[in-house]
Amino acid sequence: MSNQFIFESKHKNLLLSFMALGLLSMVITFLNDDEFHTRFWSNFLHNTVFFTGIAFMALFLMSAKFLAYSGWHTVFKRLWESYALFLIVGVVLLGVLVAGVWGGFHHLYHWTDTASLEEDIILKGKSSFLNPIWYTVAGIVIPLIWYAFAVRMRFLSVSEDHSSENGNYQLHKKAKTLSAIFLPLGGFTSAALIWLLIMSVDAHWYSTLYAWYATASWLVAMIALTILMLIVLKSMGYFSNVTPNHFHDLGKYLFGFSIFWTYLWFSQFMLIWYGNIGEETIYFQVRMDEFPVLFYANLAINFILPFFLLIRNDNKRKNGTMFFGAAFVFLGHWLDFFLMLKPGILHTLHEVSHHEHTSHDSDHALEHASHFVSGFTLPGFLELGTFIGFLALFLYFTLSKLSQASTEPVNDPYLEESIHHHVI
Repeated sequence: MSNQFIFESKHKNLLLSFMALGLLSMVITFLNDDEFHTRFWSNFLHNTVFFTGIAFMALFLMSAKFLAYSGWHTVFKRLWESYALFLIVGVVLLGVLVAGVWGGFHHLYHWTDTASLEEDIILKGKSSFLNPIWYTVAGIVIPLIWYAFAVRMRFLSVSEDHSSENGNYQLHKKAKTLSAIFLPLGGFTSAALIWLLIMSVDAHWYSTLYAWYATASWLVAMIALTILMLIVLKSMGYFSNVTPNHFHDLGKYLFGFSIFWTYLWFSQFMLIWYGNIGEETIYFQVRMDEFPVLFYANLAINFILPFFLLIRNDNKRKNGTMFFGAAFVFLGHWLDFFLMLKPGILHTLHEVSHHEHTSHDSDHALEHASHFVSGFTLPGFLELGTFIGFLALFLYFTLSKLSQASTEPVNDPYLEESIHHHVI
């Protein structure tokens, strides 16, 4: 089997058609939106954050494995390297959101409304952090730093392929040093990005567990997408050295980190419920009362399904079961980010509408936000179309990068260990 992935024209055209579907969905959303185009911008933020986070987690997990002297993933690490390089696309997309904060052409965040800032003591108290300057740092500077690490890691990895020394540990050692620098840096900076881009849509609310929770959701989504991609690529004749043993470990990761995500979900919910402090409990009250389908489906898809599906060892070695489980969990964590963002953005729309003196019809609709609101209460066809477009963009970029080097790092010192990886 070939170690060189060929990105065929038929696959490019298929992904381009899905990107066109996503673009069409965004255009229709924009043209049929409210005067602030809130549904359009919230969909843009949702998918940008989701896929940029997946790229970040690929780099983060790869770095963790360097430091842990882990070798079992080596046969497919080029896939994670390709994921990580998507960060540059994330920078561009986030740059659009940053420009919107400075230019005022979207109203995703309550703290960007100057009228609210003058009247609201809580927003005023947080203004030293919730402001366009820090948002620019979180949206552009931090992901650019991550991308610089991803490029360097990729360079060292590909350089091993061209090294005359089989199993060149010097290049591997440089990558390990780079990983040691990136892990704490990535851990701290990702929290700041999550606080500003995601949590600040609920500007009056806070949680000390939120950054952990969002990161765990990214991680599970990244592992699920890895499983899906490897199953598809193996069916095309690539990654021949990826065996049921590798899928078994990926399945354990999907199972284990789904439990970890649930632990964080429950810890955040339980501590806030037990504290019974109004400014904290409102976050969950709104989601339970006004978004009940998503609230309970989130737990069912991202905990109950993977728990019962993957608790059996043999299920982790069945491609059909793994593909089914990974697909549902991947979509489930996309819904998780939908639930993180949409309620807060809908509340911001309600607040801004009063300051901007919107039409009577808009006010009337927003006052009844507890009823069904298309694109907010549940994802509609336009949200799914946008998601498919962003997914196609992510896959197109990933496969383009995958085609630029051997799918197998031929001189990696851990390659033989990975090829002969055996679990049970």
